[in-house]
Amino acid sequence: MRSALLVLLLGAVACAPSNVDALLSANADGDATPTATAPTPAPTRSGQEWGARGIGDPDFPLDGNGGYDVSRYRLKMGYDPATKHLTGNVSIEAKATQSLRRFNLDLKGFDVGKVSVAGKPATFTRSGDELSVTPAAPLAKGGPFTVTVTYEGVPQPVKNSSNLGTYGFIPTADGAYVVCQPNGAKTWFPSNDHPADKARFDFELTVPEGLTALANGELTKKPVTSGGKTTFTWSERHPMVTYLATMTLGKFELREGRTAKGVPNLAAVDPKYRSTLDNLHTVTGEITDYWSTVFGPYPFSSTGGVVDDFAAGYALENQTKPMYGGFKPDESIIAHELAHQWYGDSLSIRRWEDLWLNEGFATYAEWLWSEHRGGASAQSLFDGYYAKPAGNPMWAYPPGDAKPNDLFNESVYIRGAMTLHALRTAVGDTAFFTLLKKWAQDHKYGHVTTPEFVALAEKTSGKQLDQLFDAWLFKKGKPAL
Repeated sequence: MRSALLVLLLGAVACAPSNVDALLSANADGDATPTATAPTPAPTRSGQEWGARGIGDPDFPLDGNGGYDVSRYRLKMGYDPATKHLTGNVSIEAKATQSLRRFNLDLKGFDVGKVSVAGKPATFTRSGDELSVTPAAPLAKGGPFTVTVTYEGVPQPVKNSSNLGTYGFIPTADGAYVVCQPNGAKTWFPSNDHPADKARFDFELTVPEGLTALANGELTKKPVTSGGKTTFTWSERHPMVTYLATMTLGKFELREGRTAKGVPNLAAVDPKYRSTLDNLHTVTGEITDYWSTVFGPYPFSSTGGVVDDFAAGYALENQTKPMYGGFKPDESIIAHELAHQWYGDSLSIRRWEDLWLNEGFATYAEWLWSEHRGGASAQSLFDGYYAKPAGNPMWAYPPGDAKPNDLFNESVYIRGAMTLHALRTAVGDTAFFTLLKKWAQDHKYGHVTTPEFVALAEKTSGKQLDQLFDAWLFKKGKPAL
């Protein structure tokens, strides 16, 4: 995610909207479907076979749930912008990581009609954002099961968050802008809403005719219109954390094609931002291909970007389709969000305290893109930030331990990026860029932690780096050079 100043577009160049058929991209790359990494099991309740109400992240104790590992979400959703009414039928395929007589899902609001487990009606209760499910028969440890939830209502996004302001399922004049970091997936579908549990996603999204529903991955069939409504079917077959899932919808103008290296590329913009459509498509392709030379092969089956008419003031790295909320993204922001496809999306953090592994890497990618384009070097950008006086708040916030009430602090981004440049300076370019590729490849589609990165950096460089990481990530105060 990258905070951004809103940009007022003065005038627009006419651009004919692409036919909706341009959305249809085959899952054509032929790579094997990866397996999601199971989260660390949370403890059961004392003496009972109940999955824990949280996945075990001490900073967000009620996010996610214990006792099971999700492998796939199948989301059948309908949304009417006129009434802001959402209907959902969600099937969650999972495996029990312990014996379960009861387990929880995360869901904010909505009227739940029925819940079934393994095809049999289950009882359920609600408490806050927890949906507690009791199957008709206990679930055996290690056994697969499917839970299906039918529900409806008006989505309620998270508002006035100390972290981000407004996020989740956000109604717009013509549809919805759906960006869910850190824990907004629960505002539109029941889930194990924490990055420690990754899964594949299938979407069947029905909206009024004339609107476009965008989701992660690729369309698997041509959109079908009947009775004044159109259904879009998408699939993201690579593991994905819940906060990256989207069903952003509304009126969009589209441009579809491939990058120079052959990656399917889809850009979509609200008509208000039609003047940025061609640039978004072109720059997204260029940056996707360039990062594949720096970070290793692109990890997903398509790339792209979406600009919607909602004044979010930030962007989010939704897997395969970064979202830009109410502004024309410049190259730096696009470079940031696309770098996340490697660092943050393919490689996901297991605990929020390690957020610098996402944001520090993506911010440093901005510096690398500037170098590549003949702009300011990473060294000069580092020097500019290092010139901030010792009393600057950035030096008082150690980025290696992100704070739950201030996750997106400048230090997590900037000082996180500075950590990487200090590392690059210490080990040299050859070892540093070898490390970036090896880090992305070794943990592809999995989870990562800071200690794992430190260990790989030392192994790759042959140097002892504890003091460097301790000074830049974990100590208050301005590190000495």
